Amino acid sequence: MRAHGALLVTLALALGGCGGEPETVAQPDDSASALSPPAGASPSSTAAPIPTPTPAPATGTVVGTADSEFGEILFDGTGQAIYLFDKEATAQPECYDDCAEAWPPVLTEGDPVAAGNVLQGQLGVTQRTDGTTQVSYAGHPLYYYANEGANQVLCHNVREFGGLWLVVTASGDPAP
Repeated sequence: MRAHGALLVTLALALGGCGGEPETVAQPDDSASALSPPAGASPSSTAAPIPTPTPAPATGTVVGTADSEFGEILFDGTGQAIYLFDKEATAQPECYDDCAEAWPPVLTEGDPVAAGNVLQGQLGVTQRTDGTTQVSYAGHPLYYYANEGANQVLCHNVREFGGLWLVVTASGDPAP
């Protein structure tokens, strides 16, 4: 019976390390009753519940405002200027392939987050045909210009891919 008692102690120690409450291990008394649950208890009622992992919440893209030569306009959290494409009359994106290489969409993996003078109620999302989620503002899908660095605005009022690219103000309108 000593082997049986050692097995019980080993099993109790192993179960105690799986995220449950620490358990006190009783010394075996060399009787069969040491392996049985207390009278009236079911075997499952004595085990600690196994915690269910909670996935981390997705972090949304930050959209804020900053001053530029065109007034206060939208930038992302890294200082990249944000544009709208005037050819798009709805929240449905029309810029794909070569257009999206030159003007990458502002993507997010969670609800976009307003900063500065951005109005949270104007931020939204729209689904792209590749399954990604694009940020929108005041009903306009949002884009970056691929060849700009942080805090640069090089392509306001530029005509490409059949429409004008315009930086966006906090009101949701294109900058003048």
